[in-house]
Amino acid sequence: MSTEKTSTSTAEDHSVTNPGAAAKAVTAVDPRLLVREQGLAGYWNEFKRKMKAGDLGSIPVVIGLLVIWAIFTSLNGNFLTAGNFSDMSVAMVGTGMIAVGIVFVLLLGEIDLSVGSVSGVAGAMFAVLNITHGMNEILALVLAILTGTVAGAIHGFFFAKIGVPAFAVTLAGLLFWQGFMLQVLGSNGTINLDSEGLVVKLTSYYFSDVAAAYGLALFATAAYFLSAFFDNRRREAAGVPSRPLNEIIVRTVVLAVLAFAVAIVFNQYKGLPLAVVIFLAFLVLTDFVLRRTSYGRKVFALGGSVEASRRAGINVEMVRISVFAIAGTFAAMGGLFVASKIASANQGAGTGEFLMNVIAAAVIGGTSLFGGRGRTWNALLGVMVIVSIQYGLALEGIASPVQYMITGGVLLATVVIDAVTRKTQKSAGRA
Repeated sequence: MSTEKTSTSTAEDHSVTNPGAAAKAVTAVDPRLLVREQGLAGYWNEFKRKMKAGDLGSIPVVIGLLVIWAIFTSLNGNFLTAGNFSDMSVAMVGTGMIAVGIVFVLLLGEIDLSVGSVSGVAGAMFAVLNITHGMNEILALVLAILTGTVAGAIHGFFFAKIGVPAFAVTLAGLLFWQGFMLQVLGSNGTINLDSEGLVVKLTSYYFSDVAAAYGLALFATAAYFLSAFFDNRRREAAGVPSRPLNEIIVRTVVLAVLAFAVAIVFNQYKGLPLAVVIFLAFLVLTDFVLRRTSYGRKVFALGGSVEASRRAGINVEMVRISVFAIAGTFAAMGGLFVASKIASANQGAGTGEFLMNVIAAAVIGGTSLFGGRGRTWNALLGVMVIVSIQYGLALEGIASPVQYMITGGVLLATVVIDAVTRKTQKSAGRA
């Protein structure tokens, strides 16, 4: 008995006097390391564990998108042709840009109903400044985007500083900015843009050289590999779990196959669309901000618990105001892409089902309505689903009412999955 106590005491003293050994012991039993040491069987078991715990990630929306594509391709062979795929890619940018801003707001567990009207204001401001008053295109573009930033910041101020619910503030903003847009456009109601101007070229310009699409695919693949490789090196140096090299290589190969497949399709039509390049660039930038910066961690923290964030020293009011300003900025940029697509600014911009499509894109893509979970890439997945449904039904000559019903059904299914996922995670102790 005394021998056991002595050996136990010696082991405890050794762990206390040698914290490095204790740290190694903890690292050695990290479940992520055990999974990777078990190879394919370990990954399969980890996948099943995540499914049981409700950690679905983007799997449902990816499966849903593939099913949608399979159904419409079987109904109409023109659905996934190079021309139709390219047109869908350009058409989704305006809605997708606004959905990126909505993702930021949803991460707080809030909503912004004004983004549709703000997008219309941005298009109207650019048209009036550039076409009516002859202002320089770049300056008019910047001022139009700043209009969205200011509008979002105003909403954020009333929400964060005054304490008015975001729903009420942005609903008031929806009405105010829609009226403001009508006032700016005047009695004519429509202002045509210069067909050779900067804004119109946002959606009409294509990089016709095949090297552009292939070069972007190569750059994206190489950038991902190098980023993942050096990130792992830093994690290994810090003594924390990291992905093995063979896993990084597999992920890189999958990305390369997808990227070059898309590049091949684009090159079979007009080439690489400028609008898609800009959209992807903003997705990468915003994803970096959310996942790699202290600001992004603060946004996620507020979505998890406002009171805990406040006690941790986070300036809750400023983060909230900045998030709504970001949403307004992306609404303005999306509005310019919408104006570019139709080569005009008119009274119908940002109205009708447009707002619902924007919010649906963020939610369908996987961003939680309850806050604290999501990525800006969700906007891409969600808008791909919505645009695919719209184009697929249009090819079949199906009327708009059916489009609304199907999109609404998809949105409801996504929200149900989100709610069930949260309940499953709570029961598994992960929420």
